[in-house]
Parts: sequence; C-alpha cells; structure tokens
Amino acid sequence: MKTVKLAYGKSSLEVAVPDQAVVIEPRHLTAMPDEKAAVLAALRQPIGTAPLKELVKSDQTVVIVISDITRPTPNHKLVPWLLEELAHVPQKNITIINGLGSHRANTKEELVQMLGREVVDTIRVINHDAFSKEQLIKVGTNIHGSNVFFHKEYVKADFKIVTGFIEPHFFAGFSGGPKGICPGIAGIETILDFHNAKMIGHPLSTWGIIEGNILQGAATENCLMAKPDFMLNVTLNGDKGITGVFAGDVIEAHRQGCSFVKDHAMYEVDAPFDIVITTNSGYPLDQNLYQTVKGMSAAAQIVKQDGAIIAVSECSDGLPDHGNYAKILRMRETPEELLEMINDEKFSMFDQWEAQVQAIIQLKADCYLYSSLEEETVRQAKLKPVKDVESTLNQLMNAHGDNVRIAVLPLGPLTIPYVK
Repeated sequence: MKTVKLAYGKSSLEVAVPDQAVVIEPRHLTAMPDEKAAVLAALRQPIGTAPLKELVKSDQTVVIVISDITRPTPNHKLVPWLLEELAHVPQKNITIINGLGSHRANTKEELVQMLGREVVDTIRVINHDAFSKEQLIKVGTNIHGSNVFFHKEYVKADFKIVTGFIEPHFFAGFSGGPKGICPGIAGIETILDFHNAKMIGHPLSTWGIIEGNILQGAATENCLMAKPDFMLNVTLNGDKGITGVFAGDVIEAHRQGCSFVKDHAMYEVDAPFDIVITTNSGYPLDQNLYQTVKGMSAAAQIVKQDGAIIAVSECSDGLPDHGNYAKILRMRETPEELLEMINDEKFSMFDQWEAQVQAIIQLKADCYLYSSLEEETVRQAKLKPVKDVESTLNQLMNAHGDNVRIAVLPLGPLTIPYVK
C-alpha cells in the first residue's frame, strides 16, 4: 500500500491505496521566482495590444472584473499590481466588479480575503447581481437567438479589464478569457441560455476543447459584444503559485494560455479504471457540492461504464443552500428522470446545468462522497455518503474483483485525464 495526500478544504486527507493504483497529478511547474515582475512584464509587453499604461488615459473610468471566491484566482496579487500600473488614474475612477455569474454575493469579509484590506478600503468594489434588472443592459443577440445582458457599469466604462485564471473546464473547454465576462457579469436570462441543456449536452462541450465547442463559442461571441479592452489571466500550480501570465487581447492571449495549460494539465491513460478517487482541488474550489461536480466530471473521463467514483470534497458551504441546484436534484427520484426533465425544452431553471452534468456522470458510474455534509443531505443529492474513504475503497475493490484498476486524482480537475 502507498499513502496519497488528497486536497480537502484548507488542508488535506491522507488515504492508503494499493501500490498499483495510478496517481494522476499535474506536471508540477515551479511558481515563477518573481510573480510580480512577471505580471508587470506581461502588462507592459502584452499579447495583441499596446501596453496597459499606454492604453488607459488618466481621465477615463475603469472597470476591473474579477472572479468570485469559488475560484482560486490570486486577486489579492493581481489587482494591487494592476492598480500600481494604473496609478495615473484617480482611485475614484476605478470600480472592481466581482463576477459572480449566478453565485451568491460575497461578504465584505470575503472580499477582503480575496482582494486585501487596502484594496477594499480604497477602491469601490461591487458584487454583480445577475437577477437585478437595474444592474443590466442589453448588448445584443447572438447567433443562437439569445439576448445578451451584461452589467451596466462594465458596459458603460471607458476602459474594461477582465482578470482570471486558466484551467481545463468541464464544459467550456477552458476557464478564463471570455468566461470572465460571460457568465461572470451576465444577466440570468443570458446565463440560462448559455447553459441550456443542448449547449451542455453537446459532445464537444467538454474538457480541453476550444474548436467546435459551442459553449466556448457562445461565451466568446457574447463577450465580444462588449469586448474587454485588456485581459490579465494567469495559470497556477497545485500550490496556487503563478506559473504563467497571459495578458493583452482577450481572445489571442487567452488562446495562448489555453495551449500552455493543455500541455501541462491533460494526462493520457491507456484504458479506463474500475474505481476513480477524485477531489475538487481543495479550498476554495471544494466549498460546495455544486462546484464538486467538476471533480466528479474529471474522474468520469476515465472511469469504466458501471464503475465507481469516490469524490473527496469538504463542502463547507453546503450544497449550497442558495440557488436551485439542491432543489432541482430533489425534483426527480433518479438521474435518468432528472435528465429527462432537464432535456425537456419547456424546462428552464438556473443551476440546471450542474444537475445535468451530475446526472450524466451517474448514468456512467456509482458516485460516492466524503465530505462534511450530513449523510441524509448527501443522499438527497442522489449520492452515496462515505464515512471512511479507505473502507469504501476496500468494499469497492472486493466488489470489482481481481485485477481491479484504480486511479487517484489528488488535485481533482487541476489535471484532466483522458483515455487514449
């Protein structure tokens, strides 16, 4: 047996697995020795645009869009460094919009955690509210016939900046880039259309794919209706250290970042596995079960039909209680019935996309969850609660018999495996 350390909350969980278990982790890249210098260099020598300082005039209004607390984007580093480069712009001209999509608003304490006390105390920071018509303005209609609404202050700003980090994404191919705007600061109508059952269920709406991915295509088309004037995205290692900086044009720089990530975060295996143990990369990504579906989806890429997935995710913020995810899961008895309901064109509820992906995974494999949630809560979410990971693993190994194949994703969706 060998011991594997699984990311769990703000710490980790050590689990003994058989020696033959395949442990799949990101190819570790050392964090840049001087992260600030690397970011400033990227702002001054960007991809596809002039340097940031040259682009922004001192009398312009500036909006900086950031990702919310469910993402590990190092906003506490990036935003202060951006503000240093924008020192010629009066602070009263700058607004930071927390790109929540349809997630809950972050508290002031959480914003301080994300951005640092000095930024929160000196710069105006607002939470995007996808449900507030007063906050939104229509910017166009896309090729799918969807009305596109974005945050009004972002659209009307003289200069627009979007930040974020790039990792493989379970239906958009990769995070970052255009997704910082859509769904980040989109209206709920746009988010619902962007995540509809047809989009999510498309075979190319999956990990690591850009070309032909209709969901990434919609994010891009929508974003360009009110295009950011500048993008700052980074890539991260398992320790959340910055390994790459991609700044400049929101499309060109993002695509270069995606290529970089694909080279380091995709992992080929020869054949599927009977059992896959996964995480959701620890805090902040494993704060709730809604986000944990990503880690389950990563495991589903390499699990056998009728295999088993054990997800290890703290879920300190519950399912969560806000939003419709938990409500949708309780609307039908089985994953099959859930999918039938969601695929009905008459059905439309925000958060349905996460329930849809979870149901698709459950049609392939039995799904178990080790978390801080009550057992009954886990069962209501259609999953099997786990008290002890090693005991559950041993039971599954006995059930699958000799020559059982086991894989472990200690950092969950930071590495996306795929079958050769």
